[in-house]
Amino acid sequence: MALVEAGPEDAWRVGPRVPRWVRVYKIQALVADLLCASAGSAAAFVCRFGEITAYATPYLLASTVLPLVWICAVALNRAYEPRLIGVGSEEFRRIVQCGVALTAALAIGSYVTKTDIARGYVVLALPLVTLLTLVLRHCLRRSLHRRRARGECMRRVVAVGHAASVDELVRLFRRERHHGMEVVAACLPDEACHDSVAEVPVVGHFSDVPLVVDQVRADTVAVLACPEMDGLALRRLAWRLEATRTELVVAPALMDVAGPRTTIRPAAGLPLLHVEHPELTGARQLVKNVFDRLVALSLLVLLSPLLTGLAIAVRVTSPGPALFRQTRVGRDGRLFTIVKFRTMRRGAERQKITLVSDGDGPLFKIRNDPRVTPLGAFMRRHSLDELPQLINVTLGHMSLVGPRPPLPEEVARYGDDVRRRLLVRPGLTGLWQVNGRSDLSWEESVRLDLRYVENWTLMLDLQILWKTWSAVARGQGAY
Repeated sequence: MALVEAGPEDAWRVGPRVPRWVRVYKIQALVADLLCASAGSAAAFVCRFGEITAYATPYLLASTVLPLVWICAVALNRAYEPRLIGVGSEEFRRIVQCGVALTAALAIGSYVTKTDIARGYVVLALPLVTLLTLVLRHCLRRSLHRRRARGECMRRVVAVGHAASVDELVRLFRRERHHGMEVVAACLPDEACHDSVAEVPVVGHFSDVPLVVDQVRADTVAVLACPEMDGLALRRLAWRLEATRTELVVAPALMDVAGPRTTIRPAAGLPLLHVEHPELTGARQLVKNVFDRLVALSLLVLLSPLLTGLAIAVRVTSPGPALFRQTRVGRDGRLFTIVKFRTMRRGAERQKITLVSDGDGPLFKIRNDPRVTPLGAFMRRHSLDELPQLINVTLGHMSLVGPRPPLPEEVARYGDDVRRRLLVRPGLTGLWQVNGRSDLSWEESVRLDLRYVENWTLMLDLQILWKTWSAVARGQGAY
């Protein structure tokens, strides 16, 4: 175990600690926003006016000034903050807020001053600038995620808490590297009992955190729920980290609950974390149901030529029906018949008892299943065999997004916690689909499904549907 040497209080005051990659990323985002605003305003001017005339000259000047106004608005809305880099939807939400606010300000300003403004220019310019900025910011984020997958652009984190909590945090960060958190050291209340936790060295006690931060050149401290780190101790730690601008994050004891379900409400000087119950019924679920059915029905009509072609291909390449029907368990334990394209040879169910699953839980899966046909392997890799499930979505048996639809024999082996997956309709896609598919362990699949149940929103559904296209195109983890 590495020991932290005691020293004067000012020994750890080394000045601001901002990783170089953060500064580079902020510059890239600033340049990207400037380019998007310039391209959007120029395109709006050309489309609305076409040429420079006396009437169009003021708008040419406005097109020149708009990029500077845009980046100032984005900066004032704090869309360049380092904590927004790489994760979450807050970065994109703030960009949209800037577009809406500038449009509203322009409309109110023209009304108050009674100025006649070419509405066609405004309608084109600001929405186009906003859209281009969102697209380029998304591209920057994708590039950052690829670098993080290689171990680059990571925040160096010192974890503070008990060994079990630190171990769980380390494993979570290693599974989801796109968050950019790498635990490089740990501080425990009983560090003498541990040399390392999850291969992370234990280098000090809770009182040593500022010294450890300087020693390992960390830029973030993650404090986990523990009785020793009470309000007073946490406040003192924040004061000591303030000099170096080391980021301090606090992980609550309630895991996998985020987003709209959590709000901080001050009471008697205490920041109370209010956790709402998941909304599993009511108006929002009605909106989800209507949205699912309308989109599924539209996709069935649009994809009917592809569905017909796949059905013919299945019948031609192997004997047997084109569709495979199987009993699955839906919401609240109701049984329904799922419809898929057949990907296996005849008698596949009878051969199942002779095979050994590669999985570590109730889910039966084999990486190189001998029962799968060549066409079936291709369809599974790109999830084409699941397209007929749009019929189940239209009928209300399934949702577009939700937990994986389980078999009755799998449900029979569920524990009480896992049964929460049955509180919502199973989905055609879900967090399991965009986070590894069949490569996930049983424990990880359950964790993702429960996270979805606990934190469902329509915006989360749209994000998962958006990510599904790239996951299906890559074809990784499907067998």
